[in-house]
Amino acid sequence: MNSRKRRFRISLFLFIEIFVFLFLLLCSSSRSFAKSFLTHEEALHLAFPEGAVVTRKTGFLSEADRTEVARRTGGAPPPGLVVFYTGTASGDDLGTVYFDTHIVRTEPETLLVLVDGKGAIARIEILSFSEPEEYLPRANWYAQFSGKTLTDELSEKRGVRPVTGATLTVRATVEAARRVLALDAFLRETKRR
Repeated sequence: MNSRKRRFRISLFLFIEIFVFLFLLLCSSSRSFAKSFLTHEEALHLAFPEGAVVTRKTGFLSEADRTEVARRTGGAPPPGLVVFYTGTASGDDLGTVYFDTHIVRTEPETLLVLVDGKGAIARIEILSFSEPEEYLPRANWYAQFSGKTLTDELSEKRGVRPVTGATLTVRATVEAARRVLALDAFLRETKRR
């Protein structure tokens, strides 16, 4: 009986070791999905033409400011500290770039959102995406945001095409676009830009 108990304990110990090994392997492999597409610098070069004067600016939002921006979007408030980049060439406003980092499903994504001088989205670029790549829409899907403003049409239920298998990415992108447009309008109105 003693040898049976001993063999059972050894078997149980081996089973636990294998289970822990597989669990750790699974956890580490889920992190391997993180993919960087562009650095901040590369994204800024895409957003603004050669020779543009790009200026880094910082905005500080009070709790009331953050609440107001969230009210306009119907979503989560922006952070209290906002870093953005304005571009000019020959005195012309080329727009403002915001980098929005948010959670898609359980992992972060960072987008560049370029807002033109009239308050419409000019461009969206993916900087990094940590979810599995099958949840990432194709690049041409992001082009549909060009020219969109903060209206009811900027919604995955109305004017934004859905993507089968990437519903949460679509929702997170729409929320980021709405948040950035509301933030940009607020900063312009309050002359903090």
